Amino acid sequence: MSVVATAANVKQIVLTNGTFGPQEVQLLTEALGEDSTAHRTLREAVNELESSEERSPASAVRLGLCYYLLGRYGTAIETLKTGDGGAMAHFYMAKSNQGLDRHEAAIESFTSATKAGYDSDTCALGIVESLRALGKPQQALERLDKLSGAVEQRAEYLYQRGTTVAAIGGNPLEVIALYERAVEADGRHAGALFGLALENDRRGNDDAALNYYERSVARYPAHVGSLLNLGIMYEDRQQYERAYQCYQRVVDCFPNHPRARLYVKDVAASRDMFYDEDAARRRDRMSQILNVPVTDFELSVRSRNCLQKMGINTLGDLARTSEAELLASKNFGETSLVEIREMMASKGLSLGQMANELREPEPVFEPESMTPDEQALLDRPISDLNLSVRARKCMIRLGLNTIGELLRKTGDDLLECKNFGVTSLNEVREKLTIKGMKLRGD
Repeated sequence: MSVVATAANVKQIVLTNGTFGPQEVQLLTEALGEDSTAHRTLREAVNELESSEERSPASAVRLGLCYYLLGRYGTAIETLKTGDGGAMAHFYMAKSNQGLDRHEAAIESFTSATKAGYDSDTCALGIVESLRALGKPQQALERLDKLSGAVEQRAEYLYQRGTTVAAIGGNPLEVIALYERAVEADGRHAGALFGLALENDRRGNDDAALNYYERSVARYPAHVGSLLNLGIMYEDRQQYERAYQCYQRVVDCFPNHPRARLYVKDVAASRDMFYDEDAARRRDRMSQILNVPVTDFELSVRSRNCLQKMGINTLGDLARTSEAELLASKNFGETSLVEIREMMASKGLSLGQMANELREPEPVFEPESMTPDEQALLDRPISDLNLSVRARKCMIRLGLNTIGELLRKTGDDLLECKNFGVTSLNEVREKLTIKGMKLRGD
């Protein structure tokens, strides 16, 4: 007779004397993922275990596993060390070390768990994850290649292989296919769902990314990256309460997580603010259109050369330029004017419609004051800075593509972008400082 995981029987599973192995841990995990009240019940059960006068090695393992499930990884490790030294104790010491980013220690514990009789394939996949986290993706791939048989059809194997292929710069289509196979094997695999969400997020498929993120965080323990990125997407939709809940879930398990703590503060300040959502969407769409480069259109050589000489690079530049100003340019005639009019009309714009908005002159870089390395950085894509999802989305809204374009902005310019707060500004400044550069005005 199978046992159904519910918040109601969490205490029974934890406190009843009897076996406490992988099946019981799985039942607790399911209960924690499906019912938020199960967390409180588990904490109550842990309090009862802690208060027991005598603690046997077996009960120490039971308590250590419960600490792990509550995200108290440091306490879990110390408690498991006093356990019976069996396979379960070593395996969850490894998992707890991974939670603390102690991957060398995690590998040692996974190895000990294998020797003590824990499933060797499961331990091997844990070692793969830690090798990748240590910056050794090639070693991780070699270890995956040594595994064969039924393990190759497991969701965890497919996920680990996909993430490892991505880490060594493999074919993105292969990575996506591996994640999709992992989800087919286990529709609730948090890591694979996060991988698919991230791939869609990078490609601008917001609806698909949102769906995958939401499915990923429904599994316990939730993927931290999914919670952070989902929170950012909720903020983009002005769903501040949902965003707050995502960030708070991270803080609950990792009280010192720097980014989650800062995001909690940022979104808490936004929860009481109200926006005209439709107007915000219209502004975002218009901003994106105005930042479209004129080089995206098939213009005649004459028109293209004239625009380049006038320093007109985007549709926004044209919207701020009158027909008379264009015709005053040498070699720019009626034929070119008609061509430009048609191009603007295709995007619902017209020449001069924003002529009253004076363009702020672009700051001029002085090459002689910059090192050759700094000059080379100007044309590098912003993606080289490895910004967080939130900061990256703001760069897209502002139409910034290169580091040089970013350096022309002041901190105040960036803060004007919706959802770009002090946290993101500090992140940008930190990334630029690493490369020896600063925003304008800093």
